[in-house]
Amino acid sequence: MENYTMEGRTYRYYGQEAPLYPFGYGLSYTTFQYRDLVLSPPALPICANLSVSVVLENTGQRDGEEVVQLYLRWEQSSVPVPRWQLVAFRRVAVPAGRETKLSFQVVAEQRAVWAQDWRLEPGTFTLFAGGQQPGQQTRAPSEVLSTRFTVTGAARPLRGC
Repeated sequence: MENYTMEGRTYRYYGQEAPLYPFGYGLSYTTFQYRDLVLSPPALPICANLSVSVVLENTGQRDGEEVVQLYLRWEQSSVPVPRWQLVAFRRVAVPAGRETKLSFQVVAEQRAVWAQDWRLEPGTFTLFAGGQQPGQQTRAPSEVLSTRFTVTGAARPLRGC
């Protein structure tokens, strides 16, 4: 095998073609609403970690569980990268009519790209939080919030942090 590219071989690189059953797809007997997606800090140095919080509310009549998913998208990268990459997920039980605030940490290594070695690059990124993949065509009774953040500094090897 001479071609090691992942393009066309995994859902992360299918381009515009959506997977039939994306990660997190399934049935639920209740509904959830996401709000208050907060990133701290919204502009961070190249080697820093990102703190994320989001509020999840069970708006249905029954207790339920939701798989909260965080995806990262590079807005511009020097090398090919996935459309978005899963960087965190957590299954959360929420009683009917209640809400919970969830906190996540997105570490610098999760922003690294492969360019002959693992590198961190500055630029603009979009973070998605929700119960399904961003732009998912097969809808689940959930939604996806998004917000952008900026990474500053010069590109450097990951091991240099």
